[in-house]
Amino acid sequence: MSAETPAAVGQFTRRRLQFRGWRGARPFWAGLLVLLGGFPIMYFPYAHLQFGNLTVAMATTAGAGSLIIGVLLVVLGVSLWFQKHVRVFAGIAAILLALVSIPVANFGGFIIGFMLSLVGGALAVAWAPGGPVESGSAKGDKGEGGAFEVSGDDSASAPSLSAPGGDDRSGTSPANGANGRHSAG
Repeated sequence: MSAETPAAVGQFTRRRLQFRGWRGARPFWAGLLVLLGGFPIMYFPYAHLQFGNLTVAMATTAGAGSLIIGVLLVVLGVSLWFQKHVRVFAGIAAILLALVSIPVANFGGFIIGFMLSLVGGALAVAWAPGGPVESGSAKGDKGEGGAFEVSGDDSASAPSLSAPGGDDRSGTSPANGANGRHSAG
């Protein structure tokens, strides 16, 4: 195979593009951060760290609480991936669980799990589904330096706002008989 031979779209490329489309249609990174934030919160209260011959046990009285918080964060992360319509609820719940993990689970999994869950929850609340991409180009031609240049006389092509069939989106135009009044029915 030479450098000039076109590469056929293979299985890997097709799957990568499918995953990119799936990932773009949901709060993927928010779910990943919330999911990853649950693991340190779950793990550290039950971990036995060894430094040479010295074993440090992190067993606390709130071990069950940190296990519950960690499992809930993992479930919320997975639900952000597969049920994108619960993103606001899951984001707020992840933020609240991250805040509760500070006193319950060894400073929120030594701040690691707390920060991951907090940022992931904020991303989940802030995420909004994208609209359809328009394939048309903007009005005007690109001029020097990539800036758009619009022709001087646009009055012929611009829709009249007061004419019937114009671009009046408020619904209060005298042309459609509304006269500024909105009907409740």
